[in-house]
Amino acid sequence: MTDWAHDIHMMHHKFGVKDWFEKNKDDKDLMKKYLKFRLDMCQEEVTETFDAMNAGDSEEIVDGLIDMCVFAIGTLDVFGVDANEAWNRVYQANMAKEPGVKEERPNPWGLPDLMKPEGWTSPTHEGNHGDFPNAV
Repeated sequence: MTDWAHDIHMMHHKFGVKDWFEKNKDDKDLMKKYLKFRLDMCQEEVTETFDAMNAGDSEEIVDGLIDMCVFAIGTLDVFGVDANEAWNRVYQANMAKEPGVKEERPNPWGLPDLMKPEGWTSPTHEGNHGDFPNAV
């Protein structure tokens, strides 16, 4: 089984991203700019994937979706967040939801919306924010 978070972690080590980050992580202004850069790259991949969809290019749709994952998981990794732990917390919270219909949001597909049952609590990432506090 592939562990995407581990793969990205190893890629960051290979290409020196982790070393660069460790040397610079205490510079709050630089970290904010670096976080913005990474989020801009996520946005660029979303735009390119929409362009691929509009062009009917299946190859670029797959590539774009994976590139979104690479930048999203990579951003968590480089900032020191345990992506697997964050995933598990969100997954467990989503699995505690119930199927239903959100009247305020049209859903033409007939698929259920994920509804928060009474007593449902949102996931917390307390203790797993990594170095994001240095960037915001």
